[in-house]
Amino acid sequence: MATRKKTAMTTIEISTPRHAAQMYAGALLSSRKRPGVVRALKPVTYVRPAVTLDAAQVAAYAKVCGFKPEAGVPVLYPQMLTFPLAMEFFASEHCPWPAMGTVHLANRIHQHRQLSVGDLLRVEMRTGELLAHEKGQVFTLEFAISREGERVWDGTMTALRIGVKNPVGKPYVSALSSDANLSCQAGFTAPADIGRRYGLVSGDMNPIHLSAPSAKLFGFRQAIAHGLWTKARALAAMLPRQPIGQAEVTVEFKTPLYLPGRASLWATRQVKGTFPHNAIFEVRNAKGDKPHLRAQLGYAFAA
Repeated sequence: MATRKKTAMTTIEISTPRHAAQMYAGALLSSRKRPGVVRALKPVTYVRPAVTLDAAQVAAYAKVCGFKPEAGVPVLYPQMLTFPLAMEFFASEHCPWPAMGTVHLANRIHQHRQLSVGDLLRVEMRTGELLAHEKGQVFTLEFAISREGERVWDGTMTALRIGVKNPVGKPYVSALSSDANLSCQAGFTAPADIGRRYGLVSGDMNPIHLSAPSAKLFGFRQAIAHGLWTKARALAAMLPRQPIGQAEVTVEFKTPLYLPGRASLWATRQVKGTFPHNAIFEVRNAKGDKPHLRAQLGYAFAA
């Protein structure tokens, strides 16, 4: 019987993340990649060994996304700490596909313990599995954040490389149902400059988010809002104005939110789940007939 050889994990430590301009230069250069058939991602882990939750950075993120100061560290904020690691991966030889043109398809985060300003954290990202999609190859990146050796937060980024023929892996299946009975809870504005403002606090300065001229270079008629900003803006309306101890949020991105624009928040809180408080919600266009994202939320208050 043949045995499959296990490939050793490569670990890359990033003590000081590169400047945004350097990261995007690497992303643009990755467009030269011409991979053949990819059967699996190379096993690699990127690590930021010591990251402090900075009060000014958390406050700037919270303000841009609509979270109130009394809520403490927003449950989505730790994903900002993983962004430099993801960019390092996309620009590296370990990622077989170009960064530009890769679509953020879905995202899941799980906060296990309340986080506080001043916490010293270890941030990790490792390559995950491949999944087959009708539009191309899906792959996942797994994130883990620890404090004093204890896992306090983790997440999964699910990305789609459009146009890959004969994708490998089990079929990608949506984790969220679209048949929930939702009602309109609120409306909100996505200003023309929100891509630039969110880019400054998140580090994600992708040109498709910054202005209409830069977005048109990549095939968009206008700039589009960051999916993670839209997710955060919705959560700022869904979550109470007090610290959250544990939470899990799963989201699937559907259609672009063009800037400037208006959106509507649709939700139901009558959902059973593993947390004391649970909900399903969607961000739709202003008319309420087209979803920008669909999500499921569960949370518990801090003790």
